[in-house]
Amino acid sequence: MSSFRLLDVSRHADEGATIASAWLAGPSIALALFAGLVLIYNSNGRELQPIDSQPTKLAARALARDGVLMLDRDIAEKPALASRVSFQTDRHGHTRSAYSVVPSLIAAAPAWILSRTHVIDLDAPLAPSVISSLTASLLTAGAVALVFLALGRIVSQRVALLTAIGLGLGTNYWALLSRTLWQHETVAFGIALTLWAWLRPSRALTMAPAVIGGIGLALACTCRLHVAPLAAILLLWFARRAGVTRVLIPGSIVASAVAGLFAAQYEWFGDVLGGFGAMQRVALQPGAHGVTSSIDPLPWMGALGLLVSPSRGLLEFSPVVLLALVGVRRSLREFPELRLGWLLVASAALFVEYTWYSVWWGGFTFGPRYMMDLLVPLTPSAALGVEAALARRWSRWLSGAALAWSILVSATGAFVYPNDQWNTSPESVDTHHARLWDWRDPQILRAWKRGPSPQNFDLFSRAAVRR
Repeated sequence: MSSFRLLDVSRHADEGATIASAWLAGPSIALALFAGLVLIYNSNGRELQPIDSQPTKLAARALARDGVLMLDRDIAEKPALASRVSFQTDRHGHTRSAYSVVPSLIAAAPAWILSRTHVIDLDAPLAPSVISSLTASLLTAGAVALVFLALGRIVSQRVALLTAIGLGLGTNYWALLSRTLWQHETVAFGIALTLWAWLRPSRALTMAPAVIGGIGLALACTCRLHVAPLAAILLLWFARRAGVTRVLIPGSIVASAVAGLFAAQYEWFGDVLGGFGAMQRVALQPGAHGVTSSIDPLPWMGALGLLVSPSRGLLEFSPVVLLALVGVRRSLREFPELRLGWLLVASAALFVEYTWYSVWWGGFTFGPRYMMDLLVPLTPSAALGVEAALARRWSRWLSGAALAWSILVSATGAFVYPNDQWNTSPESVDTHHARLWDWRDPQILRAWKRGPSPQNFDLFSRAAVRR
């Protein structure tokens, strides 16, 4: 009898060791995934430099170097910057970014650390680009790692890892989000933090997950107010599972953060939206984007464009996301306690919002940019789709081909865009919208013809770290 007890104890000890090993393996894989993505994201050694992101990185440097968020010193050194619409003069006569200060506050931390440890000189010619690309890559890689950890609670680590790789390398997370401070990288990290905190059994939605999830949504909303519908539905998801009383915790965090941002922007610009309102008025002039209203009276055109436009369609650039559709049915039927359908509704709501936006193509960019904001809530469905695809040989091959194409296109953007010059040649896509539907000259094909950007590897030079 005692021998049976010893065998039973041994068996349970082995099971416990296996569970402990699996529990420890998750964070280890997540850390390796994070580090690998940071290296891959920075392998082209350059930063994208769209007009939208430039004041954000300069404000981050100003905060780390001078303790201010004003850009007066940058304007004094380069007066031409004042003519850019993303640089706005506040009511006190100081120049500030027209966009949210949240990404600048985040980027100032690594900038300060690198400066104080003498790794870089913040006055080096390319130092702002180092700050921007490094911060964006850390946030984007962090978002993917958090998604992996969250998905590991509903699928195997193998499936979670494949799904995370598809997100991190098979979408514009690589080509765009990781390459400059667009705001989208902070949104991705914030929503991923919320997913990691709340994708767990309802009984585990205690104070800590409530606070962490609220911080994630606060980051996303204060950085980019466009994602407010998605955030609101995620709060409803939390309330449905944890109760109305407990949702007051993350709800209060989000409301307080947005109120604080509005107060600061009103103090600076006399407008709760800060310099964004003035910038939008310029954007709505006919010569800017060829539109006169922020609302598109033909939202179905935006819907089709965001999905299948040859130069902006998500399905052309990242067909791997179709696996999220494969997993929809299982999302609605399995894991009833998790109520994964709410995540699908959140992404759908944001998609509908962007279809109504008159500049749905996102200006000068590589492929779909706005669609990146709604991908994280789709990842549980995508993971279930990956699991289903792995069950059959033909679906494995098909899914593998979709992933390979998605990674190839994303790598193309990372190493080529904007050298493809598609957005500006032969006419500006902002004023010649028919080009968005030209199958004879799609952006991907143009990028392959033009070849790598001449700015590749600039950040590996002395100018990136020293005056």
